[in-house]
Amino acid sequence: MKAFAQYITGELKLGDPKADIDNICAGTDRYAMYKVGPVLSISHGMGIPSISIMLHELIKLLYHSKCSDVIVIRIGTSGGIGIEPGSVVITSQSVNPCFKPEFEQIVLGKTVVRSTELDAELAQEFVKCSQEINEFNTLVGNTMCTLDFYEGQGRLDGAICLYTEEEKMQYLKAAYDAGIRNIEMESSVFAAMCNISGLKAAVVCVTILNRLEGDQITSSHDVLAEFQQRPQKLVGYFIKKHLAQTEL
Repeated sequence: MKAFAQYITGELKLGDPKADIDNICAGTDRYAMYKVGPVLSISHGMGIPSISIMLHELIKLLYHSKCSDVIVIRIGTSGGIGIEPGSVVITSQSVNPCFKPEFEQIVLGKTVVRSTELDAELAQEFVKCSQEINEFNTLVGNTMCTLDFYEGQGRLDGAICLYTEEEKMQYLKAAYDAGIRNIEMESSVFAAMCNISGLKAAVVCVTILNRLEGDQITSSHDVLAEFQQRPQKLVGYFIKKHLAQTEL
């Protein structure tokens, strides 16, 4: 997120993109936050519990700061399903490991189910931006959000694995048939909390491997580094374009 803050500094011509930027949440170890002009760049940690803590505190901050017309975008990496590594997936809806577009949370001992649909119009804006950049493959698809990295994603290389490779492949192929194009661990609560808070939101993640071809990342460090810059480029282009239209 610091790298994105420095990148957007250059894109918006607000300073030297190589200059250091202060972490304005340096007093806490929960996450880092960087502010560049109208852009907040925040690390959310790994998994649903971590990002939900950050979102609760961010939404309160936005409310008390009287911010308006806010757009919240999650960028990051993910595992692809049936698509070329390096492809950027714009999430249409986040689905759970049973392929349902919902997020379940236990509140006061009762199960609360919330929608995980994301803004379709905003997703199409990102598609258009990608077409204008024309540097990498971008598509809209469902994103599966899991509770862990290994068994929850059907991996064979974890400490515990009580299923066969054939069962894993059947599951991943069923996910592909359900319109799922990538897997990560934060999008469901992100979509649910933004929906209930009335925030326009998007999830833009690059895929770093094709899970139908294996569980291990085989790309070189340099290739992975370039892959990780792709969501930054797309979101940076969107922010510049959006701000330019706002100023008109």
